Amino acid sequence: MNERGIKREGIWSKVGIPSSLKWGYLGMIIFMIGDGLEQGWLSPYLVEQGMSVTQSANLFAAYGLAVGIAAWISGVTAQIWGVRKTMWFGFMMFILASIPFVMFGVVQLNYPVMLITYVLRGFGYPLFAYSFVVWITYRAENKILARSVGWFWFVFTCGLNVIGPFYSSMMIPVIGHINILYTGILFAAIGAVLALVINKDEIILRNKNTNSMSSELLHGFVYMFKNPRIGIGAIVKIIGTLGQYGFAIFLPSYMVTYGYSTEEWLKIWSSIFAVNILSNILFGFIGDKLGWRKTIILFGSVGCALSTIALYIAPMIIGHHFFAMLFIACLFGFFLAGFVPITALIPSMAPPEDKGAAMSVHNLGSGLSVFVAPFIVSLLIEPFGVGIVIYTFAALYLLSGVLTTFLKTHEEMLESQQKIDQSISISK
Repeated sequence: MNERGIKREGIWSKVGIPSSLKWGYLGMIIFMIGDGLEQGWLSPYLVEQGMSVTQSANLFAAYGLAVGIAAWISGVTAQIWGVRKTMWFGFMMFILASIPFVMFGVVQLNYPVMLITYVLRGFGYPLFAYSFVVWITYRAENKILARSVGWFWFVFTCGLNVIGPFYSSMMIPVIGHINILYTGILFAAIGAVLALVINKDEIILRNKNTNSMSSELLHGFVYMFKNPRIGIGAIVKIIGTLGQYGFAIFLPSYMVTYGYSTEEWLKIWSSIFAVNILSNILFGFIGDKLGWRKTIILFGSVGCALSTIALYIAPMIIGHHFFAMLFIACLFGFFLAGFVPITALIPSMAPPEDKGAAMSVHNLGSGLSVFVAPFIVSLLIEPFGVGIVIYTFAALYLLSGVLTTFLKTHEEMLESQQKIDQSISISK
């Protein structure tokens, strides 16, 4: 046992996974398959059934707003209720919303039902998934904590953006769209059983004071206004994943006009994130060597802007050429990983006593992108078309590069202030 009461571990610890949580990690990837298997095809499917692109985008925007709020409060609710209770609550909300979403919303094309139930579904999954991060931070030893959290994001993204869409691409021709959605509920249930029943680990959180947790949540929100650089960092975080949460709404329909099938699009979409999750590790090393800001600007901002435009222009030039389009799409997944250092940069801009508040702002930015991306699509797609949406995304990616130049760590700000003070002292 070490000083935190954590049992010394063998092979699992070496790879960065607390052995007591191995079933939790497995459950998380299966749960996220169930949550993400519709994201690559639901929007074009609803449009094909008669819904407007704007309605579809509004549906995803409302869902994204719910995800953003739930992601923001998940850490606090885990502290107040306990991790297991919060995860059970998130899972039950996800299941109880998913069943009417499919049965009475999608099957009957009842837009009000879809809107309400999809929003509730959006509240459910972050309470389940992000609360598990709290569990990891309490259970993992300090020496493997970064790797443990890294493995969480690996299984999270792999289930949500890689395996889920790939599974859909294989099974839609076999069992159809509606049955795919029902299997998603089954995946989520299996994942929850593994993470919360088979996984026997227990943690006791020391602080469950409701007032202090509520105050901390409020402090995190207010802090980005007290420290504008943190707020700018949150904007960069939002922009960084616009394509990840926006492309799935309108690009599938756009690709269809050039002969790409839904199954081909889903393979392209899952390949983007297969490349991305591997590139995330690479850009962690690049960021440490080249510098966080330079990495974000050169690879994240400029790379994503150019590859976003390429995704739009390429079909006009090459037509229906699956492997060429796959390569171009994977370039976007590669450059998307260029935004990885923003997760290190945002908390580093705050003094030690405010790092928790800075991470709260970071999480809020992570969640709000799920809202902002479809909102932009809903605002622009029908009056102006796909091209304007693409160029808006590209322009925002470039803007993120400009904003990143203002993001300086707390130590850099202290050094700058010391130089200013020395200059004033010399002049006197």
